Amino acid sequence: MELNEEKLNALLGQVVTEMGAAANGPLILIGDKLGLFESLAANGPMNSTELADETNTSERYVREWLSAQAASGYVTYDAKSNSFSMTPEQAAVFGNKNSPVFMTGAFYAITSVYNDIPKIENAFGTGEGVAWGDHNTCLFCGTEKFFSPSYEGNLINNWIPALDGVEEKLKKGIKVADIGCGHAASTIIMAKAYPNSTFVGFDYHDKSIEQAKARAKEAKVNNISFEVATAKDFRGEGYDFITFFDCLHDMGDPVGACAHVKEVLSPGGSCMIVEPFAMDSLEDNLNPVGRAFYAFSTTICTPCSLNQEVGLALGAQAGEKRLREVVTSAGFGSFKRATETPFNLILEAKP
Repeated sequence: MELNEEKLNALLGQVVTEMGAAANGPLILIGDKLGLFESLAANGPMNSTELADETNTSERYVREWLSAQAASGYVTYDAKSNSFSMTPEQAAVFGNKNSPVFMTGAFYAITSVYNDIPKIENAFGTGEGVAWGDHNTCLFCGTEKFFSPSYEGNLINNWIPALDGVEEKLKKGIKVADIGCGHAASTIIMAKAYPNSTFVGFDYHDKSIEQAKARAKEAKVNNISFEVATAKDFRGEGYDFITFFDCLHDMGDPVGACAHVKEVLSPGGSCMIVEPFAMDSLEDNLNPVGRAFYAFSTTICTPCSLNQEVGLALGAQAGEKRLREVVTSAGFGSFKRATETPFNLILEAKP
């Protein structure tokens, strides 16, 4: 077939753009770790010497780093003053750790994916899974850094209020289980916001539970505890509220997990399931958000599920219809979308 030169040039242009994005990924981590973004957001406009002095770094490296960020559109360059600054939007994404759209955590997770290529390549050949705990440790800190800002910005102000009567119960004091809690970003946010309630975070990855305990100690929250357990065998009963944050699709047997949750919920209890945003068909997910989630799903979520019993492998783009099938198959009688963001579906299930 004859090449269409216009289409070829467009594709090459896209590849060059993404090559630059991939090459700049490590520089985003460096900028985050050294405080370059944060300092520029707080003190700019600045030239390279001023930013280097402020962050105790080498001017020549900082000059090249600033040039790369300006070419990426992540910082703004003013040729007249030879200075750099960050718009409010750029600062929200890269320079403010408290912003609900702070994105650097994703690049830590991407670092893990590159380090784990041999494991994923082997999985492609064998069909076997890759355990969550067998990934490079960048994944665990990256997952925490990526999800925490969204949880901080949305969980208490938007997601929980969208549920049926849950906010009032939490304020009065109820028993809560956070399944697949990881480093406990979600658990700690809830525990701080609702001091009359008690929270237990469960995760089958023992190293994450160690970090969760440390994070809770740092946050000085006393109404929280953690245990190593799977979603199908975590202890306790009479929970009034049970949560899954961006983890149900990673489980080998999500139906079994939901069935166990139904059994240990108190009468009138409910379950919140936060999942990556997705439509129900592949063609409707062929967009930038779907692209990112499909990529992470291929290297992290699907291998994680396939490493466990059943290995249902929902993937990170399961969509509401498929998630409904999972939850109702577990015996839940009520299932609805409570709210959504561009990155998440917030679902509510009741027995």
